[in-house]
Amino acid sequence: MTSPQKAKGGSFEREIAQMLSETFGESFIRAPGSGAYVGGSNKARKQILHEGQIRAFKGDIVPGENFGRLNAECKSYADFPFHQLFSGSAKVLDSWIAQCMEVADQGDFNIIFMKFNRKGTYTALQLRQQVTLNLGSHILYNSANHGTWAFLDLKYFITNNQEQFRLLCK
Repeated sequence: MTSPQKAKGGSFEREIAQMLSETFGESFIRAPGSGAYVGGSNKARKQILHEGQIRAFKGDIVPGENFGRLNAECKSYADFPFHQLFSGSAKVLDSWIAQCMEVADQGDFNIIFMKFNRKGTYTALQLRQQVTLNLGSHILYNSANHGTWAFLDLKYFITNNQEQFRLLCK
């Protein structure tokens, strides 16, 4: 029997996959096993899998055909310590970034989709120089090990950056 937390996480992963599918007109699905197959101690599996297999097991979302550089994690939690973003030490966010980057390849568009009870949906994305994004109101967060990330409202980001999102994921 699935734990309530696992069911909540799986539901959010399906929600994000559906939102991306509807937005971009391609099939995005929840990754089988939520991406653990090629992460952590299983990293060596990348040596024996072909690109399509790796893409299917990297992160929480299997991207659409034209979004091969997407590396996405999904997190659904009751709460988040937003105040820690301002102090530069958000341990929970650091752990999620590390998890996302653990399976990342050079050139991937690394993004974390987050949902917090009664607070909304947000995204944290690794900033790269080659594409200018419309971030609106956002907080820059400097990860000690993984560079600068922008933390912002998910709906705003998707609504205002569809073409840039496509470019970053190609």
